[in-house]
Amino acid sequence: MSKRQQIWCFGDSNTYGYDPRGFFGGRYAKSWSELAEEKTGFRFINDGLNGRAIPCTEYEFNEFRRKAARYNADLLIVMLGTNDLLNGASATDAAEQMKAFIAECCVKNNLLISPPPMKRGTWVTDDGLVLQSMELSQQYRKLAEEVGCLFSDAGEWEIELTFDGVHFTEGGHARFADKLAEFLGKSST
Repeated sequence: MSKRQQIWCFGDSNTYGYDPRGFFGGRYAKSWSELAEEKTGFRFINDGLNGRAIPCTEYEFNEFRRKAARYNADLLIVMLGTNDLLNGASATDAAEQMKAFIAECCVKNNLLISPPPMKRGTWVTDDGLVLQSMELSQQYRKLAEEVGCLFSDAGEWEIELTFDGVHFTEGGHARFADKLAEFLGKSST
């Protein structure tokens, strides 16, 4: 019997499944990774962390390497960059940091997903931030071509965001899972 394909999802609160509707912020019953597991039959490891930015320190790189050895995944999905932009980085800065991260740490098979662009909301009051989040997909597309990893732009997936302009709605998670399952089906043929 062959082992079930294992996919490691390394991301931020949108991978974790953060639900901004609660006072302390909870978690949706199922994030896109759990929903995609149901659709594809692959085993998804949800390694989403609220507030995670693109790793940039030796400590973060070492922590990532330890996880990589533990999970031994067939595919790594990385979707990060939103928190970097929220903390003042430009799309170019975020892409440069992602390039350094991929060079330092990534496993053999990688899928870089550009997060859906932010929209104006309670967390996003600056149009410049929206524009930078739209630019990020172009920067990541170039990076993926340069380093030779798979790429998908979730900005093309019409993901619904909540009132804060950053986090996925429950419907957004379902849509993301559908589009990811479709992408994985195409990329495996």
